[in-house]
Amino acid sequence: MRALNVLVVVMGVLIVIGFAALIAGIVGKLSRDRPGASVERPFGATAIDIPPGARIEAMTASPNRLILELALPAGERELLVVDLATGARLGTIALRPAQ
Repeated sequence: MRALNVLVVVMGVLIVIGFAALIAGIVGKLSRDRPGASVERPFGATAIDIPPGARIEAMTASPNRLILELALPAGERELLVVDLATGARLGTIALRPAQ
């Protein structure tokens, strides 16, 4: 009978510790600063250069990047990656058919 009482007390303590860990995890996730949730500084006007004669075919945005799909005059396609926080051009990816 004594072993049963000890087992019940230990299980009760484990339940309380588990519940406290669960609450701490929820509070931690809610209070964590999410990227893109707040703007640290206002976005200023900026210019992004695209090749002459190119057309923007599609745009895809994530919390911190903008990807522009460009149709170039020679018939090629290119992806242009832009940082949304600064407006800076991060790079381009040439799209070529597989050989």
